[in-house]
Amino acid sequence: MDMETLKELGLTNNESLIYGSLLKNGESAAGEISRLTGLHRRTVYDSIERLIEKGLVSFIVKNNKKIFRAASPNRFLEIVKEKEEKLNEILPLMLKHYDSVKNEEEIYFYKGKEGLKTVFEDQIETKKEILILGASPLAYEILQFYFKWFDKRRKENKIHVKIIFNENTEKINIPLSEIRFLPNKYSSPLAVNIYGEKVAIILWSKENPFAIVIKNKEISLGYKKYFELLWKIAK
Repeated sequence: MDMETLKELGLTNNESLIYGSLLKNGESAAGEISRLTGLHRRTVYDSIERLIEKGLVSFIVKNNKKIFRAASPNRFLEIVKEKEEKLNEILPLMLKHYDSVKNEEEIYFYKGKEGLKTVFEDQIETKKEILILGASPLAYEILQFYFKWFDKRRKENKIHVKIIFNENTEKINIPLSEIRFLPNKYSSPLAVNIYGEKVAIILWSKENPFAIVIKNKEISLGYKKYFELLWKIAK
């Protein structure tokens, strides 16, 4: 059971341990859950109450003792859908506020995996062709599982991508893409994504990945011309 994935789905560390234990071991009393997870019994009860509220755990009473069981993992799909519906209700107002205050020229810094996901979600929202210079295979390791979802949405929005990889990069199946290669001696963990009037400079580092996003028409145009030059040189 991948605890990190459960935490990304909105569970705390303790909730992830308990749900994972129930899913793996089946019906269990609080004492048994405490033994299997190493959590204090009081902590188990507190976390189970929250899991019950989320509809992820239920219980029955046997011999005056509560026996807990995990709900189907399909419940996570329902939770995500409920959150999406709530977000859709307030999104128009949020976008109205966002559009009223954003500047024509912007520079933003994003740190960590979640920050990078925000940058790629912005590329989907822009709905323009994406040019990627110096694409790093590390991206698929650092944002594991994410790019399958990203490419699916990109395909749905008919967003094409041109990518310049290093020549030693293993073949990756990327939909709606054109791919060329430059000699490996130019390899770097730094990548540049150009889309619309924005340029995202991304450092694919396992320890501290981050991105700088610049919104400026002239800078974007300059990078596009640089990309076109390297595209002609690349194989």
